[in-house]
Amino acid sequence: MSIVKRLPWISLVLVLLSYSALGWVLAESQVPRLVWLVFVPIVLFVVGSLTAPLSLMTQYSSILFRSNIRTFAVAVFGAFLFFLMLAWFRLFLDCLLIFSAAILARIDFQVSGFTEGQAFWITCAISLVGIALGAGIYQGVLHHVSL
Repeated sequence: MSIVKRLPWISLVLVLLSYSALGWVLAESQVPRLVWLVFVPIVLFVVGSLTAPLSLMTQYSSILFRSNIRTFAVAVFGAFLFFLMLAWFRLFLDCLLIFSAAILARIDFQVSGFTEGQAFWITCAISLVGIALGAGIYQGVLHHVSL
């Protein structure tokens, strides 16, 4: 079976749409070009962390909980993140949407028999195209409205 037929298209469309919403928000906020360049490694990190094998994630998480001080620091950081979640609930929901779509794509790639590397690169490409598409659509709508 060809790779195009095996792709989880519904999950990839959800990833594309969720990252398009992010691109729209970034374009609407008129952030500097440096922020756009910072988002590329952030997207690669998020997709990489979601497509990494579970055993690798447990290995890294065990480093955080080796001592009581580290565990306390993680708990305080978690409480701070919970505060930020409540303070910026809209941003939290957008991030939750992106993570959920990426996790769904990861599960569908795993079920379809793709390797972690293939899932990572395809999801990264779709994510970055989604950000560019969202910004492009915003610019097109802005240009069309201003005419």
